[in-house]
Amino acid sequence: MIVPTPTDGPLLDDAAGRLIRPYTVSGGRTRPTAALDLLSMVMATGSAPQPQLGPEHTMALGLCGCPTSVAEISAHLRLPAVVTKVLLSDLVDCGALTARAPRSHDTPTDRSLLEAVLDGLRRRL
Repeated sequence: MIVPTPTDGPLLDDAAGRLIRPYTVSGGRTRPTAALDLLSMVMATGSAPQPQLGPEHTMALGLCGCPTSVAEISAHLRLPAVVTKVLLSDLVDCGALTARAPRSHDTPTDRSLLEAVLDGLRRRL
């Protein structure tokens, strides 16, 4: 995936880390307007986003060429999940992204399977 670089300057510095505080990226907002889960899949619609959106919005949109989870986008942007959800909900609101909730499983998870996974993890650690 190619992430567009903003023209305003770098958002990350190798030595200093993030140059812009996460709450600044979301405009101080902590609640997304769209219902997004970490496993929600988002994808670009092809519509151009509103011009007043910031460079982080552009980078997030660049990661959404194919269905991508909110968690994956958050990791690529190196932003907290709640900030990423706010950015993505802005893009959903303006029609640049579509979001699909994670599939719910009607059958409960088998307890023996969970215990086997837990046992395997304990053996590795």
